Amino acid sequence: MVSLDRFELFCAVVQAGSFTGAAERLQQTRAAVSFSIKQLEAELGVTLLTRTTRRIALTDAGERFYQRCLQVVEDARIAIDEARAEHSGLQGSLRITSTVEYGLKVLAPALQAFCRLHPGLSVRLETHTAQVDLVRERFDVAIRLGQAQDSNYRGVCLATYNVRLVLAPSLLAVHGAQLINAPEHLANVAQLVHSRFEQNNRWELLGDKGRRAVFAPQGTPLLVADNASILRAFALQGAGVTLLPDWLVADDLASGQLLDGLPGYRFAAQSVYALYPSSRHVPRKVRAWIDFIKAWLAMPEPGRRGC
Repeated sequence: MVSLDRFELFCAVVQAGSFTGAAERLQQTRAAVSFSIKQLEAELGVTLLTRTTRRIALTDAGERFYQRCLQVVEDARIAIDEARAEHSGLQGSLRITSTVEYGLKVLAPALQAFCRLHPGLSVRLETHTAQVDLVRERFDVAIRLGQAQDSNYRGVCLATYNVRLVLAPSLLAVHGAQLINAPEHLANVAQLVHSRFEQNNRWELLGDKGRRAVFAPQGTPLLVADNASILRAFALQGAGVTLLPDWLVADDLASGQLLDGLPGYRFAAQSVYALYPSSRHVPRKVRAWIDFIKAWLAMPEPGRRGC
């Protein structure tokens, strides 16, 4: 029978893209990793990888075997975690990915409380501006904002939030009070745009008494950034108007450092999702974290609403 260790080693080589990368990750020598892969291919009777001086690539058989290996390794990891948890609580590691803003503003205090409840669990939080492949990067859960679009993952809606079109008082002083509650005027002011909305930056609005309007920025944006904190910083300096989540700008609005440009209108609510790899069994640690963060976000704090 092929050793399960070789399954995990093979997955590590594919994910690292090289024997050297896998060796560093597994704290083995490159020669040992290469030898184990050759042994695995000999035991299976097929070639799994093609090798050049610079990179490796999966053969067709290797691609099919890799997908099976991922499932086998994950099932084994879940079984071990479940067995350990029966008598000693949550063990092992929980790897979470999210955006830096949401991680800092919302997840950090939640994780602090979660870790106190489960001291035997090691939590790793990584922030990324781009959406990562949970399987290849070996993440247990992704906390993502907006709308769930990853059909390969399972998802749970944790909460909803509103977005606000905000601007600094100094910008209002330059353009006049006619900007407020005027989508058509705000659309012609300097725009600070998140790169996620650059190609589709047209927003339906619902106003008082059911009146409808559209906010569709005109011209070339003054700034496009992949980080909401950068947009907030520019907005605070009066550089332009920008669309930001209420949980990020609630304090700025309360202090008057930023103003809501459209207080009489509502944008479509956005969602917070927990996404995790699809498998036959959801690890207990993943279930525990999702249940915890969903309850945390449902607490009556400013800017938090449950789904």
